[in-house]
Amino acid sequence: MQAIVLAGGLGTRLKSVVQDLPKPMAPINGKPFLAFVLEYLKKQGITEVVLSVSYKYELIQEFFKDEFRGIKIRYNIEKELLGTGGAIKDALKLIQNQAYVLNGDTIFDIDLKKLVLNDSKICIALKQMQNFDRYGTVNVDDQGIVTSFEEKVFKKQGLINGGIYLLKKDIFDEFDLEKKFSFEEFLQENFELLKIQPQIFNDYFIDIGIPEDYRRFNNDIFTSPK
Repeated sequence: MQAIVLAGGLGTRLKSVVQDLPKPMAPINGKPFLAFVLEYLKKQGITEVVLSVSYKYELIQEFFKDEFRGIKIRYNIEKELLGTGGAIKDALKLIQNQAYVLNGDTIFDIDLKKLVLNDSKICIALKQMQNFDRYGTVNVDDQGIVTSFEEKVFKKQGLINGGIYLLKKDIFDEFDLEKKFSFEEFLQENFELLKIQPQIFNDYFIDIGIPEDYRRFNNDIFTSPK
């Protein structure tokens, strides 16, 4: 099975603690965060990963080369930043039929096999969350279909987009899209046409996009019983 990992972020909000590195290369206990993402994918049975890279991608290539822990690594290099949607669309040319898509700065420790495609071209992993305002909310009806996306506001509880998807290769074929676009906005604007299938999880989740969560993951590594 193949996976696409979005690893082209600039990491602007992390500049105070991680300088001159792509965000997925932020050091955690002596190794880059992206290594933890790839180790997770190895555990999930992924055999090939397409790394969508841009900013200082040479540092990523130099470290991971074309294989990591038995996973074949391929690179899709963005000559210009394409946004999350443009990056996924461009990387899909290296995919056979379908692939998991993940962020290179996030770990959501779910069982990937629980993401399935029935009558849809996309299944999205949602995270149960309490007392949050950093993420938008995803609403799901009683039939298990995504009905809307809400902007970031404080919520006592709700479901957030966990940043893991299972996509069919042709998900974008019926849409007239710009070269650069946000995948999150694409989902918000087209959820009815896409008939997005959600799967809800309550597993460990961390997004190192801000300094406090970067530090929290460092602490989690040292205190984890695993």
